[in-house]
Parts: sequence; structure tokens; C-alpha cells
Amino acid sequence: MNITVIIINSIAIIGLIIAFIVSKEKAIKSLKIASKSFFKMLPMIFIIILAIGLLLGFVPPDQISRFVGEQSGIGGVVLIGIVGALMHIPALISFPLAASLLEGGASITAVAAFITTLTMIGTITLPLEIKELGKKMALLRNGLSFVIAIIIALIMGAIL
Repeated sequence: MNITVIIINSIAIIGLIIAFIVSKEKAIKSLKIASKSFFKMLPMIFIIILAIGLLLGFVPPDQISRFVGEQSGIGGVVLIGIVGALMHIPALISFPLAASLLEGGASITAVAAFITTLTMIGTITLPLEIKELGKKMALLRNGLSFVIAIIIALIMGAIL
């Protein structure tokens, strides 16, 4: 078993024990909230698992590498950045997909662009942003976030 998994689960269990010691009622209430959140997230997890399976089953690693690998250059980084910006999935769930992309031949830069744009760009929430911030500000925020996300990915690729 991975040492990171052991450490994270140990911290969670210790935190839960402390929560029960401090307030049993609040601990139980938090567990109920957490379980409801888990079951709400479960369909999305299954969709991501299905998407990863389809991606790995139907897209050969050489195609992934061709479009978003090291040789794809800035075009591949921008392409996967657009995909990340358009997807509306929780970042936590996107990490297994990103790992599958890496295993399939995607570059670290491309995967960094995917994760960064996924978390920074709000294409699905754009109508709400336009309503609250105004069209000019919402588009400016998303446009600048996209540019900054690509810069972050390029820096990460250069460092790693």
C-alpha cells in the first residue's frame, strides 16, 4: 500500500476520533453530511471511471501522445487547456483522468494545463458570472484565467 494513502487515512481517522471526543453529536452530524455528499458525487465518479475506460480503450497511447504529448508543443497544451476549461467535473475526480493521460503519453505540461484550466475557468458557470459581474468582467476574468493557466502549465513543464 502507498505510504501517502496510509498517512492521509491515519490523519482522517485521528481527526474523526478527536471529533467524537469533542462532540459526539457534531461528529455524527458531519458523518451524515459527508455520506450524503459522497452519494451525490457517486454518479459523477462512475461517469469519470467510464470516461477513463473509454479513453484508454478506444484512444491508443500514440494518439494521446500525438495530440498532447511532448512533441505537440504549445498547440497540444492549448488544446487540452480548452478541454479542461469546457469540462465541468470536480477537480478531485479529474486527477485519475489526468493520471491516465500521463500514462497514455500526455506531457506533464499538457496535464498541468488540463487541471489548471479545469479549476480556474468557469464556462458552465459563465451565465451566472455574467449576471453577477457583468459580461465584460466575466469574459475578462475567464480569458485572463485561461492565459494564466497556460503560463502556469508551461512553467510547470519547464521545471518538471
